[in-house]
Amino acid sequence: MNDTPDTDQEFRIRVHTSLSDIPSAAWDALANPGWSLEPGGKLRKTEDASALAAPANAGARQAEPSLEAVETSNRRWESEDEKSDYNPFISHAFLSSLEDAGCASAKTGWLGQHLVLEDERGAALAALPCYLKNHSMGEYVFDHGWADAFHRAGGRYYPKLQSSVPFTPATGRRFLTGERIDRNVAIAALSGGLTELCTRIGASSAHITFLTRHEWEALDSRGYLRRTDQQFHWLNNGYPDFDGFLDSLASRKRKQIRKERREAVQAGIEIDWITGSDLTEDHWDAFYAFYMDTGRRKWGQPYLNRNFFSLLSERMADRVLLVMARREGRPVAGALNMIGSHTLFGRNWGCVEDHPFLHFEVCYYQAIEFAIRHGLSRVEAGAQGMHKLARGYLPATTYSAHWIAHPGLREAVADYLERERRAVEIETEALAEHSPFRRTSESRPK
Repeated sequence: MNDTPDTDQEFRIRVHTSLSDIPSAAWDALANPGWSLEPGGKLRKTEDASALAAPANAGARQAEPSLEAVETSNRRWESEDEKSDYNPFISHAFLSSLEDAGCASAKTGWLGQHLVLEDERGAALAALPCYLKNHSMGEYVFDHGWADAFHRAGGRYYPKLQSSVPFTPATGRRFLTGERIDRNVAIAALSGGLTELCTRIGASSAHITFLTRHEWEALDSRGYLRRTDQQFHWLNNGYPDFDGFLDSLASRKRKQIRKERREAVQAGIEIDWITGSDLTEDHWDAFYAFYMDTGRRKWGQPYLNRNFFSLLSERMADRVLLVMARREGRPVAGALNMIGSHTLFGRNWGCVEDHPFLHFEVCYYQAIEFAIRHGLSRVEAGAQGMHKLARGYLPATTYSAHWIAHPGLREAVADYLERERRAVEIETEALAEHSPFRRTSESRPK
């Protein structure tokens, strides 16, 4: 496939059906330039980044977080001029684990169609993780209504192309670039290659989800429709410890969180952080039981299988944090997190015993404690969840871009998205008014 943007350089786009066809070193040099993932997942910066490894405001208390602070932080981490943060989800180890375990495969409706932009010598310059899909499950950006409407009008919505990290609603770069190509040139080439591939194989549409704001804005001139949604993220405001974080909250919220934390463990619950070489197959057996229980109750068929967790532990254990709750020595609940260079990403939760507020403790409060102790700048706690607001997680905008081949469907979706973007904006502004953080007029606790 050839796609030549406005440049004198010659490019070729090669489509790979599996990450195993792409050398891990070549992929990771594009996905996380400047970082090296050693065996087991130990992270090493290939250049000095000691000043970037901790929050920029660590050690100094700033103004309390606000909606503006969240959006400013989002823009900082999404800046394409600052590619200093390591994102575990776009690594070869994570994506190939999904494929090798059979979670993302043709059988499950996730056939790899990964685009790699090459120079005239065949060297990889940029890449776009992508899948051919015959359904819309496991994406967290919902287009079922579009598919149903197109079907009723006599169209065929599936197959479609999906650029994302399967089953993972976490923002990150989708257009992966190294140092040998201008980023905007790469976005132009790969986005054009994606639409050409869509046309060649007869797919109805191409979707790029949870991409960065810069990528989202760049695609506006490339014929992609733009969509927004909302998550809740916690920001490390230079807190010395969890009590320092509580000190920033309004007194009513502060008291509520302390009450929830007490009640979560009052049945004799003990909490462990497990990562790296301490992770064992027994831990994964216990966590998988939690995961399956939650999956069956919520959506019927969990997306991840047991083998995936073993591969994840084998390939990047140092990027994994399991928060496990025990009662009388028996694991009863747990949460899976992935550790970036600056961000802790909350992923999956489950339990086999119900205890009041244990979900909040294991998923949200323990994540905050871990982030503070390890100098991480933010916690992204996954999709949805307005209840996170009262626990210090503020609204943050997420982005997706959509190319639709059929003119009629495209026009209808464009009209819908324009109204939806405004609704998301209004809701985000309204939620900001209910921030749990202390107003400047409120005195500090004694």
